[in-house]
Amino acid sequence: MVKVLILYAPGINCNLETKIAFQTCGANVNEITIRRLEQKPSKLLSYDILVLPGGFSYGDSISSGKILSVYFKEFLRETVLDFLKRNTLVLGICNGFQVLLKSGLLGNGVTLTENANGRFEDRWVSLRVTDSNCVFTKGLNIIELPVAHREGRVIVEDVKYNRVLAYIGDNDEPIMEYPYNPNGSNNAIAGICDNTGRIFGLMPHPERFFLSNQYPGMWKDGIPHGMRIIKNAVDWVRERKV
Repeated sequence: MVKVLILYAPGINCNLETKIAFQTCGANVNEITIRRLEQKPSKLLSYDILVLPGGFSYGDSISSGKILSVYFKEFLRETVLDFLKRNTLVLGICNGFQVLLKSGLLGNGVTLTENANGRFEDRWVSLRVTDSNCVFTKGLNIIELPVAHREGRVIVEDVKYNRVLAYIGDNDEPIMEYPYNPNGSNNAIAGICDNTGRIFGLMPHPERFFLSNQYPGMWKDGIPHGMRIIKNAVDWVRERKV
């Protein structure tokens, strides 16, 4: 059985959808607060996938994901590095992506800040998978997912990043134009993966599109894209447990 640990903190509000999505893909899922995991970080080592879900951790009172990233970096970083020595995965969605970046676990010279228009954006976006190394996006090309964030603009201060998802326009090419690129992210970045393909952070929400009736007008084109991202992760771990 693939074991998934969902880490949450006050203000996180997407943990239930994320749990159900992974359970739908056949995983055994537990949720734990950052405080409880801080008390015994070794709990993480009995799991296969660590997920940092979306929401507004600690009310985004300093900046999105900042306070949780400090806890993550100070109390969990070494344990997460031990966790990654096995065939394990880490997924950060929206606020979780912000935590992965601000804790230094994913990417150097990359950060997230307020959307270029200064507004909260809640809409569906089209995306192109631009890297085949990422476990989560295997077999995907053009996908659609919803976004919901005020601080989702990716700022690249260095060239050392691995773009996996790009916001695209009507011609299926990466685009900076609003509303296709809802936040003004540099190089149309919507998601980044580490070089191993096992640590993935993205602003769009796959857990909000794992059922066909979550898509406007109903989904009639095979497995919903969010479900495929999550299923890729569960299947990858399952294959290596055999």
